[in-house]
Amino acid sequence: MEKIGINTEQIKLDAFLKWSGAASLGSEAKIYIQEGEVKVNGEIETRRGRKLVKGDIIELHGTKYEIV
Repeated sequence: MEKIGINTEQIKLDAFLKWSGAASLGSEAKIYIQEGEVKVNGEIETRRGRKLVKGDIIELHGTKYEIV
């Protein structure tokens, strides 16, 4: 599991995917989210604006990221 630090209290899901390097472009992140390929804390998430906080675990294509 990769640990990704953020400098704010929360971050939107699509922005996190770009920040972590899981998606190279915002449009790529949008597609992953819309197609149900992203899980947040074990649940499929289809909202790009889902707010994430420290401790959340995001999974995309078998790779897990923890926000620290």
